[in-house]
Amino acid sequence: MSKAQELIKNEGLVGMIITDPYNMRHISGFRGGEGALYISATRQVLITDSRYTEQAEKESDFTIVQEHRGHTREQIFAECLAKEEGTLAIGYEDQSLLCCQFDKMAKAMPVKDWVPMGGKVDALRRIKTAEEIEYLAQAEHIGDVAFSKILDFLRPGVSELEVAAELEYQMKKAGAEDLGFNTIIASGLNSSMPHAIPGKKKLEAGDFVTMDFGCKYEGYCSDMTRTVVLGKANDKQKEIYNVVLEAQLAGLAAVKAGKTGKEVDKVARDIITKAGYGEYFGHSLGHSVGLFIHEKPGLAPSDETVLQAGMIETVEPGIYVPGFGGVRIEDMVLVTEEGCRNLASSPKELIEL
Repeated sequence: MSKAQELIKNEGLVGMIITDPYNMRHISGFRGGEGALYISATRQVLITDSRYTEQAEKESDFTIVQEHRGHTREQIFAECLAKEEGTLAIGYEDQSLLCCQFDKMAKAMPVKDWVPMGGKVDALRRIKTAEEIEYLAQAEHIGDVAFSKILDFLRPGVSELEVAAELEYQMKKAGAEDLGFNTIIASGLNSSMPHAIPGKKKLEAGDFVTMDFGCKYEGYCSDMTRTVVLGKANDKQKEIYNVVLEAQLAGLAAVKAGKTGKEVDKVARDIITKAGYGEYFGHSLGHSVGLFIHEKPGLAPSDETVLQAGMIETVEPGIYVPGFGGVRIEDMVLVTEEGCRNLASSPKELIEL
């Protein structure tokens, strides 16, 4: 019995419909992302169209059913349901399904109880397998390689867009199949914006340059941030950088199975607050990573989830001062019983170029 089928049994359902592409991949092995799954105690059906049927047959051991205008997804769901016995209670992913899609299903299927699954299906992805950990580690390693290459590329006159393009090229060259998310390059005053969009601004001597980047390897994401100074750092830059580095190292040391995300966040946040920069650290300390770049649980003031061995978390404190600039340092780690294993190896001491 698969984890998805165990969930169906535990929730007292006849079956479950999966529409989130990341959950489809995790449960069925199908990487196409277009389609849906129908799962019950005795049936595992993957529904997709003619663009992906051959791929689905190669990647998944589910029964593949092709949808088209004359045989719609909703009709196929209804056919699957007609073969079931018992109270017709069906789980669905209310956090990823559009209202119009749900209306189509509800009209086509004689379901007595539609049961919203919330984050219960996503939770099946929280603990990574040995194979998943290997893919995540390789993705983060590709980021390390790209960072080592980009340092020689950074110089006054190069634009943020050019830096982003070079980083992405280096990740692809090192084996990335895609980006994990849109690359963030923020220089000078732009570095006070945590998710700044790379623009035509050219790097200048004295700039903080924050680079937040990641890739996908076998579908699994990496996430890393490094901040450097172009030229010599001034005293204020050194102060802010060292506070963030101290908080990041303390956060890494606090990660351990049995701790809550809230507890780990507090360790790093207290250091930044004590240094007088608490108001300039507005986001959470970290988040989980897997097939999607932002997964749960997180390292956040409100997250009381207990960390377990096999989870992946980022540790990424930052200080962002409008009108001055900002710093973020981020690694991706594997939670273990003893602490954590850092999947990143790029240097974190202040680099002056």
